[in-house]
Amino acid sequence: MAERSFKAEVEQLRLGDGETFHGEGILAVTKALLQAGVAYVGGYQGSPISHLMDVFADANDLMGELGVHFESSASEATAAAMLAASVNYPLRGAVAWKSVVGTNVASDALSNVASGGVTGGALVILGEDYGEGSSIMQERTHAFAMKSQMWLLDPRPSLPVIVDMVEKGFELSEASNTPVMLELRVRACHVTGSFVAKGNMRPPLTVAEAAEAPVRDTDRIVLPPANFLHEVEKIEQRWPAAIRFVQERKLNEHFGPESDEIGIIVQGGLFNSLNRALELLNLSDAYGNAAIPVYVLNVTYPLIPDEVRDFCAGKRAVLVVEEGQPEFIEHELNTLVRRAGLDTHIIGKDVLPRAGEYGGAVIRDGVAKFLRAHAPERAPAEVEKPAPALPPSAVPQRPAGFCTGCPERPIFSAMKLVQKEMGAFHVSADIGCHLFSILPPFHIGNTTMGYGLGTAGASAFKPRDKRAIAIMGDGGFWHNGLTSGIGNAVFNQDDNLTIIVDNGYSAATGGQDILSSRAKPPNRKTNNPIEKAVRGVGIGWARTMTRTYDVAGMRDAIREALTSKEKGPKVLVAQSECQLNRQRRVKPQLAKAMKAGQRVVRERFGVDPDTCTGDHSCIRLSGCPSLTIKPNPDPLRQDPIAHVENSCVGCGVCGEVSHAAVLCPSFYKAHVIANPDRRDRIRQRIRSWMIGALQKRGARAIAARAF
Repeated sequence: MAERSFKAEVEQLRLGDGETFHGEGILAVTKALLQAGVAYVGGYQGSPISHLMDVFADANDLMGELGVHFESSASEATAAAMLAASVNYPLRGAVAWKSVVGTNVASDALSNVASGGVTGGALVILGEDYGEGSSIMQERTHAFAMKSQMWLLDPRPSLPVIVDMVEKGFELSEASNTPVMLELRVRACHVTGSFVAKGNMRPPLTVAEAAEAPVRDTDRIVLPPANFLHEVEKIEQRWPAAIRFVQERKLNEHFGPESDEIGIIVQGGLFNSLNRALELLNLSDAYGNAAIPVYVLNVTYPLIPDEVRDFCAGKRAVLVVEEGQPEFIEHELNTLVRRAGLDTHIIGKDVLPRAGEYGGAVIRDGVAKFLRAHAPERAPAEVEKPAPALPPSAVPQRPAGFCTGCPERPIFSAMKLVQKEMGAFHVSADIGCHLFSILPPFHIGNTTMGYGLGTAGASAFKPRDKRAIAIMGDGGFWHNGLTSGIGNAVFNQDDNLTIIVDNGYSAATGGQDILSSRAKPPNRKTNNPIEKAVRGVGIGWARTMTRTYDVAGMRDAIREALTSKEKGPKVLVAQSECQLNRQRRVKPQLAKAMKAGQRVVRERFGVDPDTCTGDHSCIRLSGCPSLTIKPNPDPLRQDPIAHVENSCVGCGVCGEVSHAAVLCPSFYKAHVIANPDRRDRIRQRIRSWMIGALQKRGARAIAARAF
């Protein structure tokens, strides 16, 4: 079950010549691919392009009508290898994934296709996950583009520009026989706008037709002596062809006056933030009518020497707005300016932060510093900064955590209980929601080395009397973990435990189906059990827990795996559906049923305020967002008591934890009934009468003892 369905929106992909398309950036990218005559599409989900993969899946029928092949790839390496179809055939292909981690996974295939070159247009669409909203290491795609000499597009966040860059990206790839990368930041993926559509184009050659007429060209295969010729070809043919194409098609843009003593060069993806910063300084308006010349790099690699020379000529100083580090563009601009014999000062990281996301306020402050140094007559007297509502010390930290009812939380509650018995153990973590266990309240996890590499990260530990534990998600397992982790552990007989969190789909990336999903999507083969797969590669000790909310059962299974006399790798598959996706599915169904007057029963958990002692062990072992504290109703006790808020989804973890840890009996389960039937009302009357009678009897007994 994908996080969001685009079934309704994808109908816009059928728009023809002259019709107006309105929607998000990811939909516009898909429309541009179809307009450009793409022959095949693949990729692997990951923020901020997970929804792009969902759009591809929802538009599969339309793509099938056009003869476009769509492949939901097992990994980014699988997707990148698809570009082999464009090496010998005039097929336009596009693949997508989360960068920079996805590019790392795909690097082997990308290096090969970049070396041998392509005949058809090859486009790699990257979700550039850099900045405050990122969950990965802070690196940039730019380095990989330079290393393998693949052209890098960074389109201005405007739908017409994004669509044009997709179409021109294919043309650039074909003109220079080089794969092209197109990076989209999260704001570009979800920016909303309009553009005039073109009719969808059936590819002149489909992948099926290409397979029926095989072409073989050994000069395109990376083997001696061809691999040495590829390097020469890159410099003498492909690079000049790319420079010529970008310059002739005017892919880069200019805003503001034609001449001035100062100017700004900006990455295309940052133009909107720059323009907002200039607005705040009264140097532009909402339509980009800047008072300072702005050169927008929709193509950040390669830079165009003649364009750089013409823009910088006659200017004392030029500010480079380049997000992230190292400052690749700034260094190259300095080289090009010096080679052109210009004395223009290139200013960049000396007035802008060396690292971190460039939002409007950050760029505003940097532009203000630049103006004060190089055009003081246009600099603001002082940049106004709003006073913080609270001092920094008063703002509580908000670390990432598990959702309410998350089935992964009880796994780590069980691990904490085992730790209490056996002492601390090394935990090799993995990429996915389960990585939140590193943070409070669990503090479980020592290292993480990449998606599906939890078990591989534990392979260095050969304990004498205490086994290391590896954590891996089902998405990571099928992505990389089966071979790099489990297969490696079997081969080397690593005496460790791997806990595979099986949500039923790739929950962390948006709920996309995978091999072990219980759903039965069309044109896909699912329901392949993880335990069966690990036993197939040689795992002897394997267990599957079908309900992770059974904290005591999880604790016992983990303890058994860690104390078993059987040597070799062990695998515990912990199954329960992602609660967030479950709620997305169930809540609309319940709301519909209640509106129709049907009887609906929901479970809720609570804490008896008279029984709770205020120990809060339940919170420390659970960490559920719905489990909090409130003032103690007993005037003789000062400690606040535990309290379950209305966000509770009835998963039962808090009660299970209390039972498994032998904490206290203060938790209770209640059934909230909407549209009760006659039997429900009768039971309620009987219960109310009995409770009332018992309360009256208790009150009489207390009164009698008082006398």
